[in-house]
Amino acid sequence: MVGPRQPAILARRAAMGIHDVHAHLTHPHLIGDSELILQRAREAGLTRIICNGLNPGDNQEVALLASSDSMLLPAFGLYPIDAVLPEMHALGIEYPREPGPWTTEEAISWVREHCQDAVAVGEIGLDGYWVPEELWDRQEEVFRALVQVGIDADKPLIIHSRKRERRCFEILEEMGAKRADFHCFGGKVKLARRIAEAGFHLSIPANARRSESFTRMLQTVPRTQLLLETDCPYLAPQRGDTNEPANVAGTAAYAAELWQEEASAVQAQLEDNFYTLFRTEG
Repeated sequence: MVGPRQPAILARRAAMGIHDVHAHLTHPHLIGDSELILQRAREAGLTRIICNGLNPGDNQEVALLASSDSMLLPAFGLYPIDAVLPEMHALGIEYPREPGPWTTEEAISWVREHCQDAVAVGEIGLDGYWVPEELWDRQEEVFRALVQVGIDADKPLIIHSRKRERRCFEILEEMGAKRADFHCFGGKVKLARRIAEAGFHLSIPANARRSESFTRMLQTVPRTQLLLETDCPYLAPQRGDTNEPANVAGTAAYAAELWQEEASAVQAQLEDNFYTLFRTEG
């Protein structure tokens, strides 16, 4: 059964919708088609898309794009690889993006100065896939600073935790963070359940039908702690395709199948979850 919902929250909503809580619409593969992408998203039933920024330049692009359409909500962050990209280049580690014309400290200050204009602080976190272990301490230092920005501003956090899932969880608990979404969680399902039981959320991407792990999360993580995302243009339902927010509707339909619930009940649950974390209308 879908978990209990607060009548006061439901009463505030004129209509139910679907949300993509993690999208990169400023990505070069998408930015030129944003008008058509948003049209398709509306036709699929979406009402909110959170656009996540990766660094000061991208954050500014996110802010500009979000100002053009009420469906879009900005989140400002510092991608955990961007946070240590100068050090990675100094070590000769290749990455598809060059360091920006700003220091890491300047990037943190940018988020601190502008986060009240955003719905969340993100994307932030730790990455153990691209980032070598010798830079993990520096990466954690940056992560802690950004978590504190979110706590001080009373903003939820959108967490990247690739190959560092448990450590992200430990830091959030240690620092007393209360609201966070682990996006595209790649750790063990048992840890995902622990994270949910601690009060944090996890967002399921659009490739859930072909992922045993994400399917198990939909089946076993408390429904009150689940959200949907695309991480577009990545993680499309079909491998190799370009992902976009409209595909969230397919994940919602998949959840309805797994939960054996009507689509309206699933949407209502996910709307409650969205409001609980982001404190903004669906």
